[in-house]
Amino acid sequence: MLDFIRIACAVPPVKLADPVKNASDICQYIARADRENADVLVFPEMSLTGYTCADLFFQESLQKASLEGLRQILTCSENYPAITVAVGLPVVINGQMYNCAAILSGGVLHGLVPKTYLPNYNEFYERRWFSSSEDLQQKTVNPAELGLTGDPIPVGRDLLFVIGDGTVLGAEVCEDLWTPMPPSTLMCLNGAEVILNLSASNETVGKRSYRRDLVRHQSSVCGCVYTYCSSGCTESTSDLVFSGHSIIAAGGSVLTENRELIQTDYMLIHDADLGQIRSKRRHNKSVKDAVSIYSKVEPMRRIYCSSGSLRSDGAMFRYDKMPFVPGNDAQLRERCNSIFAIQVAGLKQRLATVGGKAVIGVSGGLDSTLALLVTVEAMRQLGRPATDVHGVTMPCFGTSGRTYQNAVALMDALGITQKEINIRDAVTAHFRDIGHDSTVFNGTYENAQARERTQILMDYASVVGGLVIGTGDLSELALGWCTYNGDHMSMYGVNASLPKTVISPLITVLADSEQFAPCREYLLDVVATPISPELLPPDESGNITQQTEDLVGPYALHDFFLYHMLHYGYTPTKIYHIACRAFDGEYTPATIKKWMQVFYRRFFTQQFKRNCLPDGVKVGSVCLSPRGDWRMPSDASAAIWLAEIEQLS
Repeated sequence: MLDFIRIACAVPPVKLADPVKNASDICQYIARADRENADVLVFPEMSLTGYTCADLFFQESLQKASLEGLRQILTCSENYPAITVAVGLPVVINGQMYNCAAILSGGVLHGLVPKTYLPNYNEFYERRWFSSSEDLQQKTVNPAELGLTGDPIPVGRDLLFVIGDGTVLGAEVCEDLWTPMPPSTLMCLNGAEVILNLSASNETVGKRSYRRDLVRHQSSVCGCVYTYCSSGCTESTSDLVFSGHSIIAAGGSVLTENRELIQTDYMLIHDADLGQIRSKRRHNKSVKDAVSIYSKVEPMRRIYCSSGSLRSDGAMFRYDKMPFVPGNDAQLRERCNSIFAIQVAGLKQRLATVGGKAVIGVSGGLDSTLALLVTVEAMRQLGRPATDVHGVTMPCFGTSGRTYQNAVALMDALGITQKEINIRDAVTAHFRDIGHDSTVFNGTYENAQARERTQILMDYASVVGGLVIGTGDLSELALGWCTYNGDHMSMYGVNASLPKTVISPLITVLADSEQFAPCREYLLDVVATPISPELLPPDESGNITQQTEDLVGPYALHDFFLYHMLHYGYTPTKIYHIACRAFDGEYTPATIKKWMQVFYRRFFTQQFKRNCLPDGVKVGSVCLSPRGDWRMPSDASAAIWLAEIEQLS
């Protein structure tokens, strides 16, 4: 199950006090939304009459025409049973008039949700015409009162509507959102995943951005998809202008909104990923606590509207190839500076607590370069000299001239204490001791080098009274692409929650900073150097022969898999589906499937390395620390995940 829902907001050109004409326009939009395979279609507040009818709402002729328009829409909807429609109109119930959202599909009126909060300040006078849902004395309406037949129609702010194979909708009207306790909050605590807001929000200077923030915030704190559809500029302009602002937000992010500041006669449509919403709710136990406390305050009634799967295939939902990396340059720079500040703060506190110097193995690769920059800045902020950072280069069989020269040049430019210890003889002696043929380039050949380097760093730290700074990153930990008790081990890891796809842009941003200007040339060359553990000999020209991504796969794919597996708990089927779209034209489905198999197999078999990680600062939302975000038995089987991948095509 891919868990997508396609939502549309429609803002027809309303003709004030002409519900029959407006109903005709609404029906045209229903047909249009059906052609786009929409699952839900939302119209503005009072979309059948227009919001600005004022005292005309008291006219019985308008009230009757509104019901006629509703019946017209119900008849139309019989032809489009797959769409759930929310339309606004005035409804008289037991002698009082209510500003309602009517929820309907397939020719059936499933329920009426009256507005709860009626603005009666500044330009608003709604209490002159309408009563609040709080004033309702009944739970249902006799359909005959609306000129309909069938079962009693549920009415109230306590209604939830179940569509498709279990997706839960809630509805509120305009001002309901602009209050300390919106009805949608209680709806979400009772299981609503999608909120529909039928609105008529007039435009004033600065209100658009405030409205956007309000919708985004509500979608975040309630962990829902929030759809906001507001009246367009064909409303009365006697004193007000209505802009037709529509927004679809989910989990704190705006998925889409209309672009024009003042607009009408348009439809906004977008897919939302319900899997993200459901995952966040499962993970966030504070939401569970709120449910326990507040869901009893106002229990909700569930109305089952339609069955079968939702139609959306998610084609309108954009997935970034690099989910850890913002696509906007300004956001990327801000994110990188924030990451660096967090890394520095963590190491600074550890160094301040334990004292001593910092010891770091400097290879000229991405990870050790970033760790070196973090360490130097932490020392600077502690008011200590750069010479308290001890950089150790440990060339061996696979060290290339390019990485060695970059390592030395960086240490020179940063002014740290340098030490070079060539480990070739020590590793060769070790091969003799354990009986390994040094011409056999296998795991023993590679791991012996990694463990020798770690032993040297640990022992050298004892000599100078220092702390060994770990350089390994999140992507390597996910794949287990590290040597157990080799580069896997340190005394504090500054890159442990940073994926590989973030490290390159982070170093690039730091290269442009004033503090690292002397290193810019070398930093940019580090970024341009192929990723390699450099454990196998270079070619005859001294070039790197062992490239990590040729062996374990592209880090862009692995970081994509990791993000969606850990952050949302997605199945391999869904990750494969969205990866094929995100990387269309770059990797074939067969290639994606191949590396996905590698990812899951390695992720499960390498948990034993993650279960004994040293301390490391958490930076982002995905982390594999056994003391923090990820707890998993080392003996867990990957069988059901790999079997699912095998069936993909």
